[in-house]
Amino acid sequence: MSGRVLSVASECVPLVKTGGLADVVGALPGALAATGWEMRVLMPRYRSLLAQSAGWPVVWDEADLWGGPGRVLAGEVAGVRMLLLDAPHLFDRDGGPYSGPLGDHPDNAVRFAALSWVAARIAREGLDGWKPDVLHAHDWQAGLAPAYLAYGGSGGVKSVLTVHNIAFQGWAPAHMLGILRLPGHAFHPDALEYYGGISSLKAGLVTADRITTVSPTYAAELMRPEFGMGLQGVIAARASVVSGILNGVDTGVWSPEAEDPPFGPKAMAGKAAARAALCAEFGLEVPGPLAIVVSRLTDQKGIDLLPAVIPDFVLGGGGLVVLGSGDPTLEGACRTLAARFPGRVATRIGYDEAMSHRLFAGADAVLVPSRFEPCGLTQMYGLRYGALPVVALVGGLADTVIGASPATLAAGVATGVTFHPVDTLGFGQALTQLLALHAQPKLWTRLRSNAMGHPVGWETSAAAYASLYEGLCA
Repeated sequence: MSGRVLSVASECVPLVKTGGLADVVGALPGALAATGWEMRVLMPRYRSLLAQSAGWPVVWDEADLWGGPGRVLAGEVAGVRMLLLDAPHLFDRDGGPYSGPLGDHPDNAVRFAALSWVAARIAREGLDGWKPDVLHAHDWQAGLAPAYLAYGGSGGVKSVLTVHNIAFQGWAPAHMLGILRLPGHAFHPDALEYYGGISSLKAGLVTADRITTVSPTYAAELMRPEFGMGLQGVIAARASVVSGILNGVDTGVWSPEAEDPPFGPKAMAGKAAARAALCAEFGLEVPGPLAIVVSRLTDQKGIDLLPAVIPDFVLGGGGLVVLGSGDPTLEGACRTLAARFPGRVATRIGYDEAMSHRLFAGADAVLVPSRFEPCGLTQMYGLRYGALPVVALVGGLADTVIGASPATLAAGVATGVTFHPVDTLGFGQALTQLLALHAQPKLWTRLRSNAMGHPVGWETSAAAYASLYEGLCA
C-alpha cells in the first residue's frame, strides 16, 4: 500500500535545527519514499528562511491567522518537499524558532496554533490536487493539528502525533480557549483541560488517531509518573493506540567511510589516525580509552555527574573531550575538569558539526548518562563510528545499546556499557567497566566490531511508520 502524509513540525533539517526533532523530520520523507509513501513537510517560514525560499510559488492563502494573513509557499530542499507557512507577524523575528533576545516569544501559543490550523485545513481540503491520507504532527508545536481535525471535521484524514520530548507541553491559560479556536464543550479533564489551563500536547494526545514516541522503552516509561511529567494518565488511558518507533540516523551523513581519514569495521587504521589527530588537536595524551561527551550540558543529560566520576576515570588511564553548551554552572564544571586535568580532559563550549564528526571518528567511547532520553542519536553515532556507548538504561538508550554483561559477552553480542540507576555510583561503575574492557584488546576489538555492525539507519523505522499509516488507512 502507498499513500500521502502531511508532516507538521516546527523545525526540519537542513533548514532549521535546535535538536533531534529536526533530524527526524528531515530524514523521514526520504526514508519513507522507498516504502511507497510520499511525505511533504509543513513548517513556519522563519526570518532565517526568507532568502532561501524567495521565489517559491504561493500554493495556499489564509486570510486570518491571529492578527494577520498567511500564505503557504512550496519548494524542495535536499530532496524534501517543503511547505512553508509565511505569516510575517508571527514568524519574521530575530532569534530562533521559539525565543528571541529577551527569551521565549510570549505569543508562542498562537504562533504554533496558526501552524496547526493551516495544517488541519490543508489536510482536510487538499492542496493543488494533493490531499494527504495522514496528518503526522510532531510535539507540542503541532499538537493542535489533530485537535483541529477532530473538532472541525477530518475530511477522512487520519492523524498521528509523535512525542519527541514530553518535557515540553505547550501550556496556555484557560482564557485562551476561544482565542485558540477550540470548543468550550471540550474544556474538561478528559479532553482539553490541563491543570486549569490548556496544553497543546495534551490536545494532540487526546484527539490523534495514533500516538507514537521515538522508542519502545520511552513509550512504556511515559505511563509512569517519573517520566510522564503530568501526562502519564492521559497516555495510559490511550495505551491501545500508543507505540514506540525508534529514530534512525542518516548513514550517508554519519559515515566513517566518508571521514578523513576513512575507516570501517574491517579497516580500522583510519580510526587510529583519527584518534591521534584528535589528541593532537586538544593537546591530550591518553593511555586508556578516550571518551567524548557531545551534548546539551543539562541535568537531564546527566552532565552534573561528570565532576564526581571523571577524576577516577582519569586516574585509571582514561581521557575526556566535552563538546556542548547549556547550563552555565555545568559549563563551568566542565571547564574546571579540563583545568584540573590538563592533557587528559578538554572542554569546548558551543557546538560545531564538523568537530563532532572528528570527535566520533577519534573517540574510543561516547558517554550518555541521561536521566531520561526519548530516543537519542548520540549513542547511534557512537555505534556507527566504533565509539562504544556508555549509556544510562533509559528510553531509546536501552533500546539501542546491548550492555556488556557475562551473558552478552559470552554470546558475542555486546555493543557498549549500560548502567542503572542513573547516579554517580552507577556511572562510576560503568566507567570502571569501560577501563577493564579497553584493557583487553581482543575483546575490545570484538565489541567495536559489534557496535559498527549494529543497524542504526532509517530502513527499519521507515517500514514501521509505513505499517502504522497502512493500518490507519486500511
